[in-house]
Amino acid sequence: MKTIFGPVPSRRFGKSLGIDLSPEKKQCNYDCLYCELAAAKQVNSIENPPSVDMVISELKTALKKYPDVDVITITANGEPTLYPYLDELIDEIDAIKGNYKTLILTNSSTITNPKVQKTLAKLDTVKLSLDCVTPEAFKKLDRPLKSITIQSIIDGIIEFRTIYNKELILEILMVKGINTTDKEIEAFNQVLPNIDADRIDIGSVDRPPAYPIEPLSYAELIEISKKFSSSLPIHITSRHKAKDAKGSFSDEEILSTLQKRPLTMDDIKTLFDEDSFNRFQSLLDSKKIEEKILGTLKFYSTTNL
Repeated sequence: MKTIFGPVPSRRFGKSLGIDLSPEKKQCNYDCLYCELAAAKQVNSIENPPSVDMVISELKTALKKYPDVDVITITANGEPTLYPYLDELIDEIDAIKGNYKTLILTNSSTITNPKVQKTLAKLDTVKLSLDCVTPEAFKKLDRPLKSITIQSIIDGIIEFRTIYNKELILEILMVKGINTTDKEIEAFNQVLPNIDADRIDIGSVDRPPAYPIEPLSYAELIEISKKFSSSLPIHITSRHKAKDAKGSFSDEEILSTLQKRPLTMDDIKTLFDEDSFNRFQSLLDSKKIEEKILGTLKFYSTTNL
């Protein structure tokens, strides 16, 4: 099939069946340093887009073949909101999706457009990229068309949140020395509380990128996460959780860590050695640690948060 791929397993979204709205080539209004696709000139529209009929026909075929998927994910070799028939496509997907959830992965560049906001509001989950919140870092990392400004994107996301009451996820791809500095993290801490996202995923490049940048380790992401405000629903995403990340933590260190940054069970099992995990379990049993649901994930934090 031309436009459908997967299913792809995801810890964050379950089993996902993907729709690629730019199957022939990369077509994006960004040229991000970390993009896994080859560098390409930025564009503001998709040439030769697949028809809605084609996408729906292929989707129906795929759902018959893979009926146990959890989510239908709209994406592209580039930016899916540049697809000219997106509103119509989502209506057609809604007509056949049944109990399947719908998700879009977008770079947020068109969120300033009220028509795009209205279209995205039809989806069960919207995941917006927001790698930077300062103009300098935005231009260096995401390399957008000159007409796109980071402040307009921030304003657009905040406005979108006022009309969207379903699951909103932000994704920040961390690149050392660009959006990981204390200045940039402080800028994030000023902006992110105004968005009220259900979850904020921070991660690093885990596939060969278009430009020569180095990935951050899981341990480095943990340390960066502690610089974000503890009130933010930060989730660390990484495929490569180093075996040597495990360490020994006292009760006080466990509580201090979870107070600064709530963690998932996956994070905890990666960070804590066996004795530390047993201490964590005892603290959980004694209700000094509690479970909290943020979006679709379960986190553990101290009870005084």
